[in-house]
Amino acid sequence: MHAVLVAEKQRLVWSAVPDPVPKAGELLIDVHAAALNRADLLQRAGNYPPPPGWPEWMGLEVAGVVAEAPADSRWKAGDKVCALLGGGGYAERVAVPVEMVLPVPEGLSMIEAAAIPEVFATAYLNLCIEGGMKAGETVLIQAGASGLGMAAIQLVKSLGGKVMTTVSTAEKADFVRRLGADIVINRTVDDLVAALEEHPVDIALDCVGGRELGRCLEKMAIGGRWIVIATLGGPMTKIDMNTFFRRGIKLIGSTLRSRPSEMKAKILADLERSLWQSFSSGTIKPVIYKALPIAQAEEAHAILQRRENLGKVVLLVEGNAQ
Repeated sequence: MHAVLVAEKQRLVWSAVPDPVPKAGELLIDVHAAALNRADLLQRAGNYPPPPGWPEWMGLEVAGVVAEAPADSRWKAGDKVCALLGGGGYAERVAVPVEMVLPVPEGLSMIEAAAIPEVFATAYLNLCIEGGMKAGETVLIQAGASGLGMAAIQLVKSLGGKVMTTVSTAEKADFVRRLGADIVINRTVDDLVAALEEHPVDIALDCVGGRELGRCLEKMAIGGRWIVIATLGGPMTKIDMNTFFRRGIKLIGSTLRSRPSEMKAKILADLERSLWQSFSSGTIKPVIYKALPIAQAEEAHAILQRRENLGKVVLLVEGNAQ
């Protein structure tokens, strides 16, 4: 089969690799679509290796058709599925533990289904499990126009919360308002710290970090939970610990990729039970910015690097999709 490998000077090359061989408890998926995530950019740069046992190539979420399945599983050859991966999605085939696989929601395309597992699982893990979100709470979502942002905004609104989110352009501001955001901060012209002082948040889902983080923490609601999942704005900040502990603020570091399989399986089962009907009805939508042939992975990565996407970028494995 073929997969996208990182070659010299970090070029992405569609290359021949060995076919995956499913282990006990795994099924084999013919990949039709693989969605991009910012973690892919880090892995390409050599800063985010896959967990042990997963392929070396990128790809954290896919949709496709089951080629082989264990006889005692819920799956059979021909089933349309989407899956959460530790890596290996940028390929024609991937072997996946059965508990990491979900049915494609009724009415959704493979492109849309590929955009669900990683971002909605990440949103659910951090908002519901780490953050313990309750109806009526206000949630800050950094980078609301990203793939994760579009998932998190819709999840918060479905749970009865209020959304404050950050964007970098007027176009992105319009986009997140259509998704349901209540308060939109354009970081190029607005002051996030001032906005938090006016609208203290109970939970923050933060992929930015950076120097401003410490000042933002001071403006949280009492008992607030600030969850850092990436540090795109830099890894260093200064925190006033007196304000921090007196206000009962929790600062939480979190990643999905390194979680035990048992926790990932529980998250996916909760997602299927609570959100799959909403996907089928269109109440919650995976928003697709652009779908490109997998041979154009370089161009797809450039879209994320330029931060121009409104929603998800997806790669199509054209031979499988025909």
